[in-house]
Amino acid sequence: MANVLIVEARFYAHLNDLLLEGAVAALQAGGHRYEVVTVPGALEIPGAVSLAVESGRFDAFVALGVVIRGETYHFEIVAGESARGLMALSMDGVAVGNGILTVENEAQALARARPTEKNKGGEAAEAALAMLALKSRFG
Repeated sequence: MANVLIVEARFYAHLNDLLLEGAVAALQAGGHRYEVVTVPGALEIPGAVSLAVESGRFDAFVALGVVIRGETYHFEIVAGESARGLMALSMDGVAVGNGILTVENEAQALARARPTEKNKGGEAAEAALAMLALKSRFG
């Protein structure tokens, strides 16, 4: 049984509720313990994971959030840098599942976030657990 931290950016709370529902269901189905911490936006997720890694309290991490393209370049920065930060953590041996949606519009986000559709929150939790299993195998 793993102890998992879900780090969520609640900028789009109604969408994140769906992602969180899927992630929690996946973790509960496997009998894993979890905690949830909220950060202001997707850019803060890698930093929060990094701080939590230092605590030594968690085995794996699930990153949840939604970034919707707007009229400015900000979308590219937030999408790219949050993914880069999570990838850097992964390359350092942190078991993390990336459930940060990067979409063109709310309809795309809803389809990906709903547990009854693409269930990207659940997939992110499963990815974190899969990476934890690999870490244990190779560790």
